Amino acid sequence: MSLMDKLKKNSTVKDANVITESPLFGPKDMASTDVPAINVALSGRVDGGLGPGLLVLAGPSKHFKTNFSLKMAQAYMNKHKDSVMLFYDTEFGSPQEYFESFSIPMDRVFHTPVDDIEEMRHDIANQLESIEKGDKIIIVVDSIGNAASRKENDDAKSGNSAADMTRAKVLKSLFRIVTPKLKRKEIPMIAINHTYQSMEMFSKPIVSGGTGIYYSADDIWIIGRRQVKEGTEVTGYDFVVNIDKSRYVKEKSKIPISVSWEGGIKQWSGLLDMALEGNYVAKPKNGWYQMVDRETGELVGKSYREKETHDAEFWVPILKDTDFPKWIMNKYKQQETELQTNDYLEVLEGLAENE
Repeated sequence: MSLMDKLKKNSTVKDANVITESPLFGPKDMASTDVPAINVALSGRVDGGLGPGLLVLAGPSKHFKTNFSLKMAQAYMNKHKDSVMLFYDTEFGSPQEYFESFSIPMDRVFHTPVDDIEEMRHDIANQLESIEKGDKIIIVVDSIGNAASRKENDDAKSGNSAADMTRAKVLKSLFRIVTPKLKRKEIPMIAINHTYQSMEMFSKPIVSGGTGIYYSADDIWIIGRRQVKEGTEVTGYDFVVNIDKSRYVKEKSKIPISVSWEGGIKQWSGLLDMALEGNYVAKPKNGWYQMVDRETGELVGKSYREKETHDAEFWVPILKDTDFPKWIMNKYKQQETELQTNDYLEVLEGLAENE
């Protein structure tokens, strides 16, 4: 018996194995959204997407965090037709229409309203214990930032005004319990959180809830925004996804994603900034854009107005016929981590169909 066989025989840990045969290593299942910039923010590549583990979406109120989470959940549930969503609700601000607008079947959403973090921790721990590896489940928590602790609720009832020192500890405990199980059972979990500004001279957004979230999360987005106006009328927002922590994407990357009141998340938003930086697209005159032949540096094809760059007609040739996807990967992807992606051309065709 080899030493490795002896270790395997004597181990009391169920999944212990030679690392090359371990179920915890190897390609990870990724669910691609129909918005390439979201896939880039999640995995560093346009044909990547949401994988197992804990993703935290952090930002002030009205920063589209719930919508981003439902867009990712939609991708996961579309890929896995037998999957369900486990939705923990502390804000009670997501009407049924939210889910329906993303074509998420309501009979596949298990809604769990919770009053405090301790109740959430107990229920998630029970659910993850009963879930088998291979069960297709996505967990969404809306939100961590708005969840009170049990002590905070009890103090409010009794009139005790002492500061609550338990909340950060309970949150740290929650994520210590949850994170290993998400990895072992290959379950994606999206937790929505709030930010606050630091008290420094040059303040910066801080994710609420203490250090436990930072230690446990696989990926953390801090979302910023600015208004988009036509004249004096606000027509939408330009968001910037700041990658604060990631397994796959280079930290401190900034990925733009636009949203309009009429159409929601703009499918091709964010790509134009990348293509201009990489010299795949040029701006021959104000308000007009054109493809660039990377070998000669010459402009090729027809010119497009800015609003026309939000169409598949503009982006499919660039993504299909050039090495633009590789340039994006080289710019944003952290390392050569194995991702189980779909065939790239199939993903591209799906993007065009979902426009």
